[in-house]
Amino acid sequence: MTANGREATSTDAIRVLITDDHPVFRQGLKGLLQALGGIDVVAEAECGPDAVRLAAELQPDVVVMDLHMPGGNGIEATRTITRTSPRIGVLVLTMFRDDDSVFAAMRAGARGYLLKESGAEEIARAVRAVAAGEAIYGPEIARRVLTYFTDMPDPRQAAFPQLTEREREVLELIAQGRSNAEIAATLFLSQKTVRNHVSNIFMKLHVADRAQAIVLAREAGLGETTKNAGTP
Repeated sequence: MTANGREATSTDAIRVLITDDHPVFRQGLKGLLQALGGIDVVAEAECGPDAVRLAAELQPDVVVMDLHMPGGNGIEATRTITRTSPRIGVLVLTMFRDDDSVFAAMRAGARGYLLKESGAEEIARAVRAVAAGEAIYGPEIARRVLTYFTDMPDPRQAAFPQLTEREREVLELIAQGRSNAEIAATLFLSQKTVRNHVSNIFMKLHVADRAQAIVLAREAGLGETTKNAGTP
């Protein structure tokens, strides 16, 4: 017997539940996966609620999940399955490539996301990766995810849009507890120029002194690298 109570097989095949509302697609995917070896399709579901029920009953290693199906969508099914049976990996296999679908699936707990146009080997590789506890995304989806995080605005800049880039640099150092002389040395500015920047920052942030500016800056995430003791 295996650790989860199932009888071990000679091939130790990955047990898969396919969820899709198109029977022809399900049959084709089943034949594709089983022909590659090492994967056993134990059941098929045509909607989200059926997938939840069969996943709870059969405890497959992987649920291959479509997203938009009559009678219950794949996002809710994914969320329920990953919450009630965390050991089961969900691999989304869908036609939808929009950001809303991708990130909704990720938030629901899906470990992988592929498009239905993916090749047989790519799908089989993803099933094996998800069964092993890895996260895997098709090339286009991976690019979307990377682009999303790369293009995210710096929250420190978004917090104080009224400040110039130089003023944000000065505020960062103020939040670290630096004196005007230390800021001048760090940014290669004169102390007079630093004093002018500090005055502009106080005016734009509507604060009366350095202490109030530090509080606002640290609440926005600035000054996380504080000055070490003894730093000149």
